[in-house]
Amino acid sequence: MKQKEVKELSIDELNEKLVSFQKELSDLKMTHAISPIENPMQIKNLRRTIARINTELTVRSIQE
Repeated sequence: MKQKEVKELSIDELNEKLVSFQKELSDLKMTHAISPIENPMQIKNLRRTIARINTELTVRSIQE
């Protein structure tokens, strides 16, 4: 998910996506710990997406 896509979402949608991405990240980490996943870059990409969402939420809370 790119920054442009993140900026277009509402705060409620961002919170929903954040929860789902965090759950997906924890599941991927668990799976990777047990047996290596095919594409470990998925973990890195999810972490960055979560950071983008958190950054956008922080920016919006400061503006209000």
